[in-house]
Amino acid sequence: MRRFAAILLSAGLSSGPVAALQPLHENPTVVNGFYAIGLADEVRKNCSSISPRWLAAYNYLRALEKYARDEGYSEAQIEELVENKKEKEELRGRIRADLAERGATPENPEGYCTVGREEIAKGSVAGKLLRAK
Repeated sequence: MRRFAAILLSAGLSSGPVAALQPLHENPTVVNGFYAIGLADEVRKNCSSISPRWLAAYNYLRALEKYARDEGYSEAQIEELVENKKEKEELRGRIRADLAERGATPENPEGYCTVGREEIAKGSVAGKLLRAK
C-alpha cells in the first residue's frame, strides 16, 4: 500500500488536477474581511463615542493573512494586495456608499455612531473591532 501511495504521489495523481487560485482581491473571505476592517475604521474615525479594539483588529488582520497563506497565496501576492492603492480606493468607495445608505455621511456624523452601535449589537466582524465608550 505504501508503495502504491508513493507511486501516486510521485505521479501527481493522488490530489487530482490543481485548480488555479482566483486573484486574491476577488477572494470573498479576504474581500469581506477587508470590508469589515474598513467599515470599523470609518466608524471609529467619524464617531467620538466609539473606539477601536486595536488588538482585535490586529489579530483579525493576521488571521486574514494566515487564511490567504493557507489557501496557497504567496507572500508576494498578499503584499501586492495590501499595497494596491486602486483596490483600497475601490473598497473605500464601496464602504462609504454603504455607510451613506445607512445614514452615515459627513453631513450626518451621528450616523456613523448609529452604524457602529448597530454593528456592535449584532456582533458582526466590524462590530467586534469596535467598542462603545
